[in-house]
Amino acid sequence: MKRVFSTLALTSALFLADVGIAQDNLQRPDHFKGLEAPTLEVAVANLTSYNQKLKQRLEGEITTEDLVAIHELTYTLENALETISKELQSAADLLEEVHVASETLDAKTANSSGVSYLQASQPFTKP
Repeated sequence: MKRVFSTLALTSALFLADVGIAQDNLQRPDHFKGLEAPTLEVAVANLTSYNQKLKQRLEGEITTEDLVAIHELTYTLENALETISKELQSAADLLEEVHVASETLDAKTANSSGVSYLQASQPFTKP
């Protein structure tokens, strides 16, 4: 009998938790897609522009309207940072190839990966 009661109590608790989660999801604001960042150049431009928008919304007292705008613009910022992160990882991988090639005296790989690395990292070094 105790086992049946425990199972029933656990099932009820899980059901109520699911209902609570469903209600929380219903109360969340609509989600936005944000601007895409298909290239590093677009990602950096979006990051620059939307960071400025965020900075403006954070100045002074933050209103409900500001919070809605902040919520929406974070999607574009997240997309930009995701692309930048991927591009940085790609540059890091190329640099590692150069590093290993220099250790193993592999001039051909050091050159080809080095040129690719410089090209991949160039947008990060523009003044």
